[in-house]
Amino acid sequence: MKTIAIAAVLAIGVFGAGAAGASEALAKSSGCLGCHALDTTKKVGPGFKTIATANKGKADAEATISAKIISAKGHPKVKAGDDDVKTMTKWILTL
Repeated sequence: MKTIAIAAVLAIGVFGAGAAGASEALAKSSGCLGCHALDTTKKVGPGFKTIATANKGKADAEATISAKIISAKGHPKVKAGDDDVKTMTKWILTL
């Protein structure tokens, strides 16, 4: 029984790490890292960790950030599709 539980925890960790890597790659391929850093360093826009910290605990953060990026109001038009923006927003808020 313990073996199954350990295997399940490890599998979740591996899949989670894969999703994080995929989201970072998506941000890079979409051009987001040209204006945003992963850490708190400000380039043209705030770092992703700064965004995550500023929105911690806000129930509507994911929807608000995604809508701002998709509508290009207060944010330049992006290359990524709506679903990709939502995926990256979820990832950013986990940082």
